[in-house]
Amino acid sequence: MTNEALQKLMSSWNSELEFIEEGSQFLNISVKAANFHQLMSQLKSNSETSFDYLFCVTGIDLGKELGVIYHLESTTHRHIIVIKVKTDDRENPTFDTVSDIWKTADFHEREVFDFFGIKFNNHPNLKRLFLTDEWEGFPLRKDYVDEVNMVIK
Repeated sequence: MTNEALQKLMSSWNSELEFIEEGSQFLNISVKAANFHQLMSQLKSNSETSFDYLFCVTGIDLGKELGVIYHLESTTHRHIIVIKVKTDDRENPTFDTVSDIWKTADFHEREVFDFFGIKFNNHPNLKRLFLTDEWEGFPLRKDYVDEVNMVIK
């Protein structure tokens, strides 16, 4: 399925989505947090998209905003899409989990929580994955200061 065909298929979402093709080999879609879980569920369950494989989840600190980027693939149709969701709430960044849609999201979202402090609503086991429970802060945020371990940016 081409990017144009995906855009046409998702035309009912056009007012809620921003499509970005420039600078990427994949169709990139930005979605509002309120519509995120519903969109992701439809991308998997719709027979024309069938995004059955979540292969990468990345946290991102854009300075003012925090976000998460999801890479999805359809092993049936052999197409890939990138979904981006972001928030400007740095004090309590939260998004809905997609671990109920793709089980692989469980560990990916835990990693994002661990390093960026982004919480995922309804996640079955949201706790630190790599850092100890005593670790203070989120080391991949741009505003992170680490006097003890001397992380240099």
